[in-house]
Amino acid sequence: MGRTHLTRAFLCKSTLPSTDIVRHFNWAPIPPHEPAPDNGMKRASAAAFLTVAKSVGYDMTYHDPPADTSSMKSGITLRRFVSVRLLPVALSGMGYTLVMAVGMLSPALALQINGLESPHSFLADPANNSYYISNVNGEPDARDNNGFITKLNGQAEIVGFKFISGGEQGTTLHAPKGMAFVDQVLYVADVDTLRAFDKNSGKTMMTIVMTPSPLPARPLSLIDIAANDQGLLFISDMPSNTIYKVDTKQQHAVSVFIHDERLAGPAGVAIHPKTGHIIVVSWEKGSILDISQDGALTELVSNSFFASRFQNLSGVDFDRWGNMYVSDLTKGKVWRMQPNKKFQVIAEFLPAPADVGIDRVNNLILVPYQQANVAEVNGLETPVGAMGENRKRTLADYGFVAPPKQDKAERTNK
Repeated sequence: MGRTHLTRAFLCKSTLPSTDIVRHFNWAPIPPHEPAPDNGMKRASAAAFLTVAKSVGYDMTYHDPPADTSSMKSGITLRRFVSVRLLPVALSGMGYTLVMAVGMLSPALALQINGLESPHSFLADPANNSYYISNVNGEPDARDNNGFITKLNGQAEIVGFKFISGGEQGTTLHAPKGMAFVDQVLYVADVDTLRAFDKNSGKTMMTIVMTPSPLPARPLSLIDIAANDQGLLFISDMPSNTIYKVDTKQQHAVSVFIHDERLAGPAGVAIHPKTGHIIVVSWEKGSILDISQDGALTELVSNSFFASRFQNLSGVDFDRWGNMYVSDLTKGKVWRMQPNKKFQVIAEFLPAPADVGIDRVNNLILVPYQQANVAEVNGLETPVGAMGENRKRTLADYGFVAPPKQDKAERTNK
């Protein structure tokens, strides 16, 4: 049985000046004229902290920062603890020596869900204040009927570890990957089949076996799903370089939306919140593609001979401000691309981040780690331009407390 661990060890690059780190992250740099605590003090402080944490029922661990931080010049190694009173704990890395100050952080953020089985996709359902994680639980294309969907509540607590489970109560589910909602239905990509479940009860509602259409025919391997607000599903098939379209309002009619070799192993799929275009990330070439509603394909970002930013892109999603987030499973990075196409690594040294999701209402990023059997929930920073010129930054702008709620009209499914 999996469980939620209120702890994290997340290596990320920080763009915040030290004063912002002090003010908003409850971290205080040690003044240069004072000696840094040695490892003995560091471990003693950590041990004292863990004693208190465990005494109130939290399962926590402490790890020293990595010894070699030469490749992380602008980063800060942080461990964020949640929902307990913090004791001073010293950490060092990348030219900073930091001491965690006494404070209280939001219990809804920086959560790890452990005990999963090859988690692939992590999807938010703000309408019902819940989350879903697909677990492949075996080989990615095996028809072993042991895949399952884990359901979490709004606090990222597991309410159904095997909420939907292959082989139980007549359910068939082999290797679930991408997911999307249309109304009260949860659609799941499962090898060569689109499966529909009641998102509240978990009961099977419909099964649609996809038929390879483009020639030459290849075995299907459905990877991800995106749903727009017209009830259209767009499903990526990696081996055949195809995106299928399913019209849920027209008896789930299936058609080939686009078949193009430039898709180069389409993996993650998302709907652009501003244009309504379909955004696809390529596994084989590490490119990001834009497809209009009439099927016109444009390459937004691609690797070049001199600059190979991406390797194997797996997931893509957008926040409420139109920033795009993509995960590179092989390089272990999550990137953010702003609307002006400026890129920034927001997390790296990750254990195979798969199909990332964004909770736009609560401003959270949801990352399943496929090879570590863990998923993580973290707060996102609010873009400076989204705040207005006269408004001061708050804890919500750095992802530590919930931001103001969106109107329902602004919410879109992945």
